[in-house]
Amino acid sequence: MTQVTSAQEAMNDAAYLKALTDLLYQLADDDFLISFRGSEWLGLAPHIEEDVAFSSITQNTMGHALMYYRLLEDLSEGEADALAHEREPSNRRNAVYFEKKNGEGEYLTEPYYDWALAVVRNFLYESFKKVKLEALTKSSYTPLANVAGKVLMEQPYHLSHWKIWFNQLYNSTDEAKTKLQSRLEEAWQQFGDVLELGEYATELEHFDIISGEDDLKERFIQEVESTIAHIRDLSFGKAFGSGREGDHTPDLDQALNTLAEVYRSDEKAVW
Repeated sequence: MTQVTSAQEAMNDAAYLKALTDLLYQLADDDFLISFRGSEWLGLAPHIEEDVAFSSITQNTMGHALMYYRLLEDLSEGEADALAHEREPSNRRNAVYFEKKNGEGEYLTEPYYDWALAVVRNFLYESFKKVKLEALTKSSYTPLANVAGKVLMEQPYHLSHWKIWFNQLYNSTDEAKTKLQSRLEEAWQQFGDVLELGEYATELEHFDIISGEDDLKERFIQEVESTIAHIRDLSFGKAFGSGREGDHTPDLDQALNTLAEVYRSDEKAVW
C-alpha cells in the first residue's frame, strides 16, 4: 500500500476511510476513558509524589486522545469537542475494560477505590499502547504515523512508571501480591476486546494502516512477559462483550456523564 499523505487523499477512498476512522475512534476513545479513570485518583493516590505523577500521566493521555479526535476532525467526522463529549455510548469504540470503575463509591462522596486495579489496568494498557504505537509509526496514513511518533516520545515513561509499581507491589507483601493476582485474573477475563481491531480488522491490515490482530497480540504478550511470566498460556476473555463493536456497561454512562458536565455548561468554551 502506498502512503496516504493527507486527509483529503484518505477521503477519496471510501473503504480506506471507513477502516481508518474506526481505528481512530478506538485509539481516541481508549485514551479518553483511561485518562478519565486516572483523573478520578486525583487527591486519592497512595502518596503525594504519586498524586503528581499520575496526574501528569493522565493529562498526557488526554492530550493523546485529543490528537486522535483532531485527526478525525480533519476527516470531516465533526469537531473534536463534539466527538469527545456528544457521541452516544453505543457509538464509542473503547475497550470495555477501560471504562470499568475504579472501585465502589463516587469521587466526591465516599470513594473506595482499588489501587491494585489501577496498577494492573494501567500496566496492561500502557503495554499494549506501546505495541500499537510502534506499529502505527509505520502506518500507511502519514498523519497517523506522525502522531504515533509524537506520542511515543512520552509513552515509554508512562509504561516504566506502571512497571515499577507492579514489580514493587508484587515483590512486597503476600497481601499485595494476592491483590495484584486477583486483578490480573479479572483482567484476563475482560481484556479480549482490547486486543481486537473491530469490524474493519481485515481492511486495516490490508491497507497497512496498522499490523494485524495476531501480530499485535503476540507483541503484547512478549512485552508483558518481560514483567509477568507465563501469560501466553492464558486465554483472554470478553466477559462484557466487545467495546470495538459497541458493547458497553453502565460504567461508561457514568464516565461520559461526568466528563461532559463542564462541556455542557458552556459548549462554546475550548476543550
